[in-house]
Amino acid sequence: MVTLGPVDDTASAAVVTEQGDLRRKIAVPWMRLISLASVVTVMTLWYVSTEYGWILPIFLPKPATVWQEAQGAFAGGLLLTDVWMSSKRVFLGFALAGIVAIPLGVAMAIWAPAKAILDPFVSLLRPLPSITWIPLTMLWLGIGESQKVAIVFMGSWIYILLYTYESTKRVDPLLIRAARNLGARDIDVMYEVIFPGALPGIITGLKVTLAISWSCVLSAEMVAAQNGLGAMIWQAKDWGNLALVLVGMLSISITVLVADQVANRIERLLLPWERDRHQ
Repeated sequence: MVTLGPVDDTASAAVVTEQGDLRRKIAVPWMRLISLASVVTVMTLWYVSTEYGWILPIFLPKPATVWQEAQGAFAGGLLLTDVWMSSKRVFLGFALAGIVAIPLGVAMAIWAPAKAILDPFVSLLRPLPSITWIPLTMLWLGIGESQKVAIVFMGSWIYILLYTYESTKRVDPLLIRAARNLGARDIDVMYEVIFPGALPGIITGLKVTLAISWSCVLSAEMVAAQNGLGAMIWQAKDWGNLALVLVGMLSISITVLVADQVANRIERLLLPWERDRHQ
């Protein structure tokens, strides 16, 4: 008669973990290959449709024409200058929005009077797109750098505040009660329980809002600016240079992708317990 011993739960869990890691290692290269294939397919369609005249150059220039325009803008220093000016405006407005909105969002989530005070203003300002602030900011600040930064700030801070508020409210109240039962002070609960629990959602909100900040600065630059990617796109449109318009659009996408990769690395450093979930 065979006696079955107890199942080793630790060994079973280890096997399941190893199988999951193996599947992940196999899936990642395949996903990258699929992404590369999709890009190559779109580029091929673009090349074929413009090379054989299926789409007229006035509507979509050839890839070679866009590449030549990009080389000229890069060699002349125009492209790098515009990327730098737009990036600087986005960074300043986005940083100011984060400095203001994150503390306010946490305060609204943990202190009812703060929510009662700020909620009417949030409800009134949230529907307003950043472009509606352009006339007022031009009157108040002129058409200098501060006006562009203000547009980014006004278009970003509401979203950061809302993400922060929701992330803070979603922290498990059982963890907060457990910390208090163990004798933790309010300041300890804030820094050891609430803020670490809300941080993943806050960082996600910052990453989403970063792309919104770029749309804000482009709106401001298209209306009143002599430099920046938005101004370059608008001026190229006036000149009928569609290739340069596409260069500006691709420059925005590449810049935001680079910023997103930097944000992902920062997120992995700040949230080491979240690394496996993002692989």
